[in-house]
Amino acid sequence: MKITRLQPIILHAPVTRGGIADSTHAISHWGAPGVAIHTDTGLVGYGFSGTHAHLPTDKLIVECAVDSYGPLLIGEDPREVRALWEKLHKHSPIYWVGRAGITHLALGAIDIALWDLKAKAAGLPLWKLLGGTATKRVEAYNTDGGWLNWPLETLVSDCRRLVETDGYRAVKIKVGSPNPSTDLRRLEAVRAALGLEIRIMTDANGKLTLPDAIRLGRRLAEFDVVWFEEPTTFDDVLAHQRLAEAIETPIALGEQLYLAHQFRDFIHAGAVHYVQPDVVRLAGITEWWQVADLAHSYSLPVVPHVGDMCQVHQHLCFVHPGCALLEYIPWLRDWMRHPAQIRDGHFVAPEAPGAGMEPTEEALRTINRV
Repeated sequence: MKITRLQPIILHAPVTRGGIADSTHAISHWGAPGVAIHTDTGLVGYGFSGTHAHLPTDKLIVECAVDSYGPLLIGEDPREVRALWEKLHKHSPIYWVGRAGITHLALGAIDIALWDLKAKAAGLPLWKLLGGTATKRVEAYNTDGGWLNWPLETLVSDCRRLVETDGYRAVKIKVGSPNPSTDLRRLEAVRAALGLEIRIMTDANGKLTLPDAIRLGRRLAEFDVVWFEEPTTFDDVLAHQRLAEAIETPIALGEQLYLAHQFRDFIHAGAVHYVQPDVVRLAGITEWWQVADLAHSYSLPVVPHVGDMCQVHQHLCFVHPGCALLEYIPWLRDWMRHPAQIRDGHFVAPEAPGAGMEPTEEALRTINRV
């Protein structure tokens, strides 16, 4: 099997209720810029990144994937995934102009598409190709009811629905309001509505200064919060280390880190307790696995960020021993042929061959209208 061409794809899927917001951004669509890798056998592999649906940026990602990385892939066997990843990562001209950012997002989409092809060629879902088991329990926690722009009444009713109707036992709500007392009132209301048995996570999306993060973080223990996610500046190891020393609630982070070495530094400093690698930012499954193994060696739980809307990450969680919990946001489910399935608050192991990233025909028809 040989690679014959790379096809650029940009999908923009609408988010819940026409718009959501956290402490730093408000969006109406989720972007999935990526590639379809075609082969001489007719098999096609799909891989996507995850963005805030900014078309100029999304175009840069797919152009990098197709025009810069693409020529290095033509004629190669897509099943030699790890060797190709090394070739693209360290032995291409791109290495000298960027080892993170757009180049990494583009490489991530390619790597996912290659793993998708490898699994399809074997006739297996990716989790089975990688040696996983469908009997593993992978719990879902839901983020799609906790947005910062929801009024308090909507926040509480949505969290109730997720628990009482949809069967989730863990939900995440956003913090980082201009007035910290607003966050505490919202958190208090959700805890009172859900009771003590439901786990609640909080996420500041990097908004807070270190003093504000310490002030808010010291109050989270009152509400038995599982973790304080991305409390302050994404890349600041020292600030997170000092925060971890100052508060009781564990820290979660990783969705904004591009390199395995960055995770190494946070883990070594004791600045993170729940490790959240994302395949779309970590140059794909190949580098994600390095981070997951690293976290597991420190006895830290691996809870992937769901930039791919959990399509690929669900496969990885059914394999990796450090993963037992995975974020769920449903924005891409209507755009995928085999969307992730939740039953009784847990992921159901996919049965279709591949990595689960193949778009529907309807989704593919929207590409040229983006």
